[in-house]
Amino acid sequence: MIPQYWLDFVQANQIVRRSFHLTEENDESGVGADLTILTPEDSVDEATKYWPGIGVAPDGFVPVASCDVGSGNWFYINSNDGINGPLYCIYHDSVSERGYEPSDAVAVVLQNYEQLLSNSAKI
Repeated sequence: MIPQYWLDFVQANQIVRRSFHLTEENDESGVGADLTILTPEDSVDEATKYWPGIGVAPDGFVPVASCDVGSGNWFYINSNDGINGPLYCIYHDSVSERGYEPSDAVAVVLQNYEQLLSNSAKI
């Protein structure tokens, strides 16, 4: 479920359970974010036991970080994008058993998830 390229990136940079801060300028959605990188086990749990993970996993979304400010929104990569794909925020209140509208539920946060390392501050 979790792409090997993501596992390699996280391991090579030793960022599991590390927190990052994205300013409004760094975040393509313009919101800004404080997030913590998930363990592989936490990613699987979020994708298989909880919403919005359950609802978006069939479309290739893989949860990779949680929100540190309590918004309930999670951060994802999409396995269909491949290596160096975007980092997305998926709004938890826009995904349900009835489905979701990607234009309302999914926002690009970074064009390339590796930008976490250069365009954010580790907390």
